[in-house]
Amino acid sequence: MEGEETVFDRNYEDYLKQLENIPAELIAPGLGGKVSEGIIEIPLFGINYKISVGGIFDPAGSKPAYDICIILSKYILLCPDGNPKEDEWVSFRDLKNSGPLTNYFSNNVEHSIASYFKGNGNRLVKAGKSISGYRPALDVNYDLVMQFDALPRVPVILLFNDADEEFSEKCSVLFERQAEKYLDAECLAMLGWQLFVHLKKADKR
Repeated sequence: MEGEETVFDRNYEDYLKQLENIPAELIAPGLGGKVSEGIIEIPLFGINYKISVGGIFDPAGSKPAYDICIILSKYILLCPDGNPKEDEWVSFRDLKNSGPLTNYFSNNVEHSIASYFKGNGNRLVKAGKSISGYRPALDVNYDLVMQFDALPRVPVILLFNDADEEFSEKCSVLFERQAEKYLDAECLAMLGWQLFVHLKKADKR
């Protein structure tokens, strides 16, 4: 049976090959990225990655995790014509083709964040600010409301209520409706997972 690593490597190489047909200089500005000598630089949760046909690299020059490679590749390959302005905030389940992944997103993203930071709302605030989270222009009643520029054109909002005498802890992650123009549902689910990963790493620091 073919190993998982081999499948990942093949998919990674396929994405790099597709990038050969992308006019980097033309699309980079629309994605909020920079380009130099065919290399596009895109920030993901504040970390600048370099993407080109030669590979995808983090600031240390290393190949990042597979899901980050997929997110960045699709963000470039799916670049829409113009900049969509659908700024309505919606849950993951309201995005196009998200149905098969709603349980994954609920359990592995929202429930994971809520469970990890249960009883530690102050730590969540600190972790969020350390990865450039900020208060959004959204009037909702939650213990914590924080926005993150996950990608330049794909922000997310984290809503968190800690447990109390009546209710258990709860977390919701919202996307702008236009997010589905930049990434498919699978990549948006991965992006939610990366939010948890970055918050957890920030907390441990």
